[in-house]
Amino acid sequence: MSLYSAGVEYGIHCLIFLVGERGESREASVRELAELQGVPLDYLAKIFTKLAKANLVVATEGVRGGFKLAKPSDEISILDIVNAIDGRKLIFDCREIRGRCALFEGSPPSWALEGSCAVHAEMSVAQDRMEEALAQQTILDLARKLGRKAPANFPVQVDQWINDRREKKRATPTRDDTLSVVDISD
Repeated sequence: MSLYSAGVEYGIHCLIFLVGERGESREASVRELAELQGVPLDYLAKIFTKLAKANLVVATEGVRGGFKLAKPSDEISILDIVNAIDGRKLIFDCREIRGRCALFEGSPPSWALEGSCAVHAEMSVAQDRMEEALAQQTILDLARKLGRKAPANFPVQVDQWINDRREKKRATPTRDDTLSVVDISD
């Protein structure tokens, strides 16, 4: 079983697509990102609610509204995203079994319980190293890694794909789109 949910993977991949060619923020709706990444729309909407509450993304208004990064892409760490979506998760939960040895006959000697549990201490070091590694990588770092392996025209293709969907949406408004328009001419 994995430590982090699929939501973390979905969120990170979608935020990568909010990073433009030069590290600037690109704007896209949750629907566009869900279609682009092939992930469930309702689930992704919940993820973006968490990302917005953590001030990692901000909603934009208007017909072409959606989400964009709330701060520069080089200031959003992978750990920020993980914690926003899943919360802080410990890789180990010490059960303090060191005093339960059958040889102690129910009453552990003081030496067995003295100081911190060695197993817990090692797992804490591993937790710290994992979080440190995630904190050192930003969403910009991951976007650049994708950019190095993708064809040079890929960012343009992404922009075009998003713009095509927005044009289709504008050309064929849904009932929800028309209900959100308010006539202020009176």
